[in-house]
Order: sequence, then C-alpha cells, then structure tokens
Amino acid sequence: MSTVARALALSLLALSMFIYPQEVLSSAGEGLTLWWRFVLPALLPFFILSELLMAAGFVHFLGILLEAFMRPLFRLPGKAAFVVAMGYTSGFPMGAVLTARLRQAGEITREEGERLLAFTNNPSPGFMFGAVASGMLGKPTLGILLASSVYLANIIVGILFRFYRVTPGSRQATHLPSFKRAWYEMKNAQAKDNRAFGQILGDAIRQSTTTVLMVAGFMAFFSVILRLLNTWHITLILATLSHSVIRIVQIPVFLAFFNGLFEMTLGCQETIQALSSLHQQVALITLLMGWGGLSVFAQVAGLISGTDLRFSSFVVARALQAIIALGLSQLFLLVAKVPTFSFFPTQVPSTSALWWNTWHLSSLIFVGIMTIFLMFTLIRQSVR
Repeated sequence: MSTVARALALSLLALSMFIYPQEVLSSAGEGLTLWWRFVLPALLPFFILSELLMAAGFVHFLGILLEAFMRPLFRLPGKAAFVVAMGYTSGFPMGAVLTARLRQAGEITREEGERLLAFTNNPSPGFMFGAVASGMLGKPTLGILLASSVYLANIIVGILFRFYRVTPGSRQATHLPSFKRAWYEMKNAQAKDNRAFGQILGDAIRQSTTTVLMVAGFMAFFSVILRLLNTWHITLILATLSHSVIRIVQIPVFLAFFNGLFEMTLGCQETIQALSSLHQQVALITLLMGWGGLSVFAQVAGLISGTDLRFSSFVVARALQAIIALGLSQLFLLVAKVPTFSFFPTQVPSTSALWWNTWHLSSLIFVGIMTIFLMFTLIRQSVR
C-alpha cells in the first residue's frame, strides 16, 4: 500500500510540474537565491573548516578537555562539544553532518548520537540577525531576543535529552581535563591519518562542496513542492479547516503557520504580513525557527541515512524546541525593553557584504561558545 501511495504521489508531483512549469522555475530560483545569499556563506567555510579540524585531531583534543563538562550536563563525550559549537555557528544541517561523521567513525554510541542530533541543529545566526531581525522585522536588535530564545530552548532540549534511553549500565566515569593527555590524543589521531595536507584539503573541499550542493537541491525541491501546494490551495484548505476549529486565530495566521511547517523562511515572511502585534510576530517566528521546517527534516534524514541513528528522536526534539522557544520569547519580551526604532535598508546589501557579515558573526559565536565551554571545564576542575 505504501508503494502504491508513493508512486501516486510522485506521479501527481511530476504531472503538476509539467502543468505549472513557470511556478516550478520561479520557486526553484527563489530557493536557490536564498541558498546563495544566506546558506552558502554560513555553511561552506565551516564545512571545510570542520573537515580540516577533524583531520587534525582537534575533536580528540577537545574530547579530553571538555569531557568533564559534556558528560555531566548532556551525558555526551567531550568530542560532542565540537559538534555543539559548530551547530550553533553554522546552522542547519551542520549538526547532522558532524554527528553522522562521529557515529560512522565509532566515536559515539547510537544513543549518544541521537542525543547529540536532538540539539545541534539550529537556524544560523546570520539568518536570525540578518534575514529575520533586520530584513523582515526591520529591528536588528531583536536578533538578540530571537537568537536567545532559540538557542536557550535548544540547550534545554539538550539537557532534557540527557535522560534519553539511559540504561543502568550506561553510566561512564568522567575524567578531569588534562592538556597533556589531550595533546597526546590529538597527535595520535594525526598519526592514524597518513594523508598529506594537500590531500586532506582537497578531500575537505570536495566533501564540503558535495554536502552544500545537496542542501541547495533540498531547498530548491521543497520550494517547488510548497509553491505547488499553494497553487493547489492545499495549505489554504488546511488553514480554513483549522480556523473552523479555532475561530480566534485568523486564516492568514494559519496559512503562515502551515507554510512555515514546510519551509521556515517563507513562514517567517508570511507571519510578519499576517500579524500586526510584535509579540505575536515574535511568538510565531520563534516557533517556526525552533521547528525548522520539513525541508530541514529531509536534509537531516538524508545525512543520517548511512548510520543507525533513529530519526524519531530528532522530530520529538524539534517539536519540544519550538514550544520552548515560543514560551521563552514571550518571557523575554515581558522583561526586556523592545526597541522602538525601525530599520529599513535603502538598498539590498551586496553579496560580498552578506558573506563577510555572516562569516564574522558565525566566527564570533564559535569562539564565544568554545570559550564558555573551556571556562566551565576549568571552573569544574578547580572546584574538585
């Protein structure tokens, strides 16, 4: 039955693409434009950097230093700290890429991989600060509130998932950080990788380019699907049915919600058009950014398909993060002073400016996260 349903769905999709070729071309172009302007600069440099750092044994170095922090808090090995930092730095789907790499290399167990996958996939800081806060809302300082809501909700999910699939014999001893042992582990990892630096760099660029192009394909394909769903009025029908059940919420809000469930960016744009209250706009935007969208779900599912990691834990984590992020955003709006000025740029920033701003912001966040991790580890060591 599932085979027949899949064949019918794909046949209907193919027929629709032939019937509406202009919509397919325009929506695919919009998806690729979004990828080029925001996703590519946020992902490609850090994909290459992560491959080089992993080949250099940096993950093993951090594994020894941050074991005393990651194990008690998240019930994860210290090596997972690198994935956490890169996930916050670069956004979707960096966390899934690195988690799959660690699992394939046998560096983490299946349960640890699923815990790590649950809270290492977020919108990039460049998207939250640049695209949403500055571009859509016209209030750049609101990026701090949006990022705080999403990231803090993500940390809470990570702490909650420390209780995920815990067995009585799964408890492991936590070792104190040792720079000498960390240095030895890094040198040992480098010795096992006998590739020349030129080959390492070439492999890193080739694999990173393949992955980021795969992300582009997912974004273009799901942009087409969402455009066709809107052309068929499927999302409008869902919004109308939902409004008949919950009368207090208007149809445009439900329409933005359902579009955001499929594609986060479009949902955020329609949220601002459908709602006039800033509190309501921020609530729905943080909900959608915490969820991520089915396009991201498909990317993660594809990236972990070569491992034994279960996808269900990721879905549950996204739902939890969406709800928690919504609640935190409203709490922050109650206690924080909302900026009253608006900022509407007179011209669209150049691509080079977007690349630099994204790289600069992501680099600062990566350095900041790693510094915080090391500080907590040193404090824990001094207390002992």
